[in-house]
Amino acid sequence: MTDLPGAFNFRDVGGLPAGAGSTRSGVLFRSGNLARLTDDGRAVLRERGIRRIVDLRDDAEVRYEPSQLGDLDVETIRLPMFAGSALSFFDEDLSLDDLYRALIDGSAARLVDVARAVLERHPVLVHCTVGKDRTGVSVALILAAAGVDETAIIADYARTEGELPAQRNAVVLGHLRRMYPTARHLEDLATRSPAAAMTAVFDDLRVRYGGPVEYLQAYGLTADELAELRRALVGSSQRRGT
Repeated sequence: MTDLPGAFNFRDVGGLPAGAGSTRSGVLFRSGNLARLTDDGRAVLRERGIRRIVDLRDDAEVRYEPSQLGDLDVETIRLPMFAGSALSFFDEDLSLDDLYRALIDGSAARLVDVARAVLERHPVLVHCTVGKDRTGVSVALILAAAGVDETAIIADYARTEGELPAQRNAVVLGHLRRMYPTARHLEDLATRSPAAAMTAVFDDLRVRYGGPVEYLQAYGLTADELAELRRALVGSSQRRGT
């Protein structure tokens, strides 16, 4: 993984197994927010040739922590996943399963838009605030649409938990616990990405739609767009660890 100075949870999703091939490096990246991006961080994005940034945060999050892109020649597309503040997750004390079901049911059109944004212009970076939940579900669906092996998709999602800095977690949890002293799911929402949560998403999509690809198609992603996404993301490059 390459560090992105001033941001966390940044990685290239290249090298994941996809049938006989694997995902290409240098096409799709994911991260947390870019509000503290440094000159060195901007240099990393410039070196990676990032042409488009897809920001999944709501208006309040963007106002509070605007991205620090400086003079980067990059297009930003905003595709907020929820109407309203992300703090509502904590207000309602949602579990991760509840949150992801709400994303699947309430943001289907936006999830398709994210897939389209990736296939239209890349290299592309997709991010939300932490790069865990909205980014996690979006990227998981994109990878599934591209034919990536489900176990690899789930492992990439679960990897986020280990990428979140311990100091950041302590500060965030302390702040949230003062705001929501009785919340049961606070730590899961703020810091965790268990494989079981993404497994549940895929299982639910199979039961209700036939699978993640069929879900995206049900909300408008076309066969041509699926084929283009696969061409963009999957090649015969080396897999991770090989």
